[in-house]
Amino acid sequence: LFLVDRNALAKQAEDKFNEVRIRDLKTLLQIYNVRGIKDGLPPSDRRKAPGGQDAPDAKSVREFLDDNTLAVQIATVQSMVIRLFNNDGTAPLPGITDFDLIIVDEAHRGYILDREMGEEELLYRNQADYQSQYRRVLDYFDAVKIGLTATPALHTTQIFGAPIFWYTYTEAVDEGWLVDHDAPHKMKTRLTEEGIHYKAGDTVTVLDPAGRDPVTGEIAHSELLADDLDFDVDDFNRRVINEETDRAILEEIAPDLHPEAPEVYGKTLIFAVNDTHADRIVDILRNIYKDREKYPGLKLHSRAILKITAAAGGGDRERMLELVREFKNENHVGIAVTVDLLSTGVDVPEITRLVFMRRVKSRILFVQMMGRATRNCKELHKDHFDIYDPVGTYESLQSWSDMRPVSANPKAEFPELSDGLAMAEGEDKARAQIRQVLARLQRRAKRADADTLEQFAAHADGQTPEQFAAAVRELPTEEARTVLLTHQKALELLDKPFHHPQPVILSNEPDEVIYNQQTYGDYDSPEDYLAAFESYLRENRDEIASLRILCTRPAELTRASLIQLRQALRDCDFTKTQLNSALSRMTNQEIAADIVSLIRRYALGSTLKSHEERIHGAVEKLKAAHAFNKVELDWIQRLEDYLMNEDVLTVSMFDEDPRYRSQGGFARFNKLFRGQLAQIVEELNVYLFDDGGNGA
Repeated sequence: LFLVDRNALAKQAEDKFNEVRIRDLKTLLQIYNVRGIKDGLPPSDRRKAPGGQDAPDAKSVREFLDDNTLAVQIATVQSMVIRLFNNDGTAPLPGITDFDLIIVDEAHRGYILDREMGEEELLYRNQADYQSQYRRVLDYFDAVKIGLTATPALHTTQIFGAPIFWYTYTEAVDEGWLVDHDAPHKMKTRLTEEGIHYKAGDTVTVLDPAGRDPVTGEIAHSELLADDLDFDVDDFNRRVINEETDRAILEEIAPDLHPEAPEVYGKTLIFAVNDTHADRIVDILRNIYKDREKYPGLKLHSRAILKITAAAGGGDRERMLELVREFKNENHVGIAVTVDLLSTGVDVPEITRLVFMRRVKSRILFVQMMGRATRNCKELHKDHFDIYDPVGTYESLQSWSDMRPVSANPKAEFPELSDGLAMAEGEDKARAQIRQVLARLQRRAKRADADTLEQFAAHADGQTPEQFAAAVRELPTEEARTVLLTHQKALELLDKPFHHPQPVILSNEPDEVIYNQQTYGDYDSPEDYLAAFESYLRENRDEIASLRILCTRPAELTRASLIQLRQALRDCDFTKTQLNSALSRMTNQEIAADIVSLIRRYALGSTLKSHEERIHGAVEKLKAAHAFNKVELDWIQRLEDYLMNEDVLTVSMFDEDPRYRSQGGFARFNKLFRGQLAQIVEELNVYLFDDGGNGA
């Protein structure tokens, strides 16, 4: 069972099963019988005859699999919840042993911060309810369960256990599977810096929380404020709408988005606050690109800028999938504006730019958003992606590297906290979870109305929330856990909202961009960044073994030691992508040097060369020094191709890399080069590092 939580992810999995060739040049769909999302579960299964007995002609899914050689079933969590727990008896009920293996894609799902309920998630009361149902589906089947996610969280490990395999983003970038991001474009406008301030007596336009006049549905009426109001960047497009801020930001970055040629420049994904905000961004961009003075000759396709949100398809699930497919597959779509629908799992390698027009507080959501642009795209020769961050999302979340318990979030509701309490192991963890439950109880009790407090007392042995909390605090840990879990009904009463949503203020105050600059870690200018890089190399040349080898005995550098050196540099915010970017800005020339050449340039004063130039030049020197035969020249060319994607070459590579190991490894190639392979590799390395410099 391949289990997903969105139809878009199910369709994407089915497409991949039909694309990736895994055996004898055949795809999984060609080798096995796969039932896709539209097929549903097998139609024949156990059905109850009158009296509750199995019908005599019923077949289990297992028997159906055997009869039809079915190997893989793709399904959504939502469809399984309906099949298993909301079954009215007309649909077959799967047996608990019908699947040997369940693979759950995007297993982190169920996070709460900044989530907007969409698609079939609206079946659930809230995300905590979704988590509970999600877990019930997995617990129903007696099968091996494997969860796949780039962002494990507390609830993920509670369901699946601790991760059994980690492959970090850093490793993936270093090994060429994902691309790095360039220094983010940090932007400020006058209003995002200074905020919007209203004084008592000012006249403002007030909208309902949906963004419209609550009576007429239009942006129309005003009222006098009773006291002062202040809005900062966190409130923009949530509590206060200022179209001028959006327009100022979008006019500033519009020249970089290239909506007319995504097959050349890649695609842009913009994250909006909500559906109304997404509409406004689309309208503003379309009007910007109509300016013939700024964009002469630009002829945009009518669907070049596309809104892809849960509401965009008018509630039609298939229509939403069509929008995702259109953005992914069609070159006429250059910019997509989304809220949440494209934040998780959807794979569009052509995305080369992310624009954060919303502040988020969820690390998981932030990492998932960033992940949309990390895919390799050979067609675009994509080596990095750009981030435009006018609201400070990247700056506020970039340092969050540790997983933060969901239950520690003040917005976590009682069902979620109770789940955490039930599964907490050990005295310390259980006590900490009890404190979380009691803290929320105290917060919610202060805002409860009289009717809610009366209902609470009826379910809590006549106690007020304060009395109940005080009593629980005095109990031993296990007794306190039992009391809280047996009084969940009383606690959940306090979860209901006790106030009306705040109105939204419509602002027409003019705004302008006052700052737009790529920043490099703690350095605002490329000059400062490169100077810091040079200082770091000189100070650590004798402290870091791999750096010392690269500067003094580069031919001895191994792939493993170079990866360690890259990681040490990355820990100080020195990456190949950002170093090249800084050099390009200083010289007004496109720089594409590899990390080896960059280090030797700033540590030794060596000549800076592009990676391609360094490799090709070394191979040409090797060829000129030898009279290689045709077969040897063919393999020398293959070594050059190998080095185009690597920075070092060692003798051990021939036995480690499967491309060479499968053809006989070092022994065979050494024989092919007449016993001289080790000397040839050593000589090639001399040419690779023949770049001048005071340590060469």
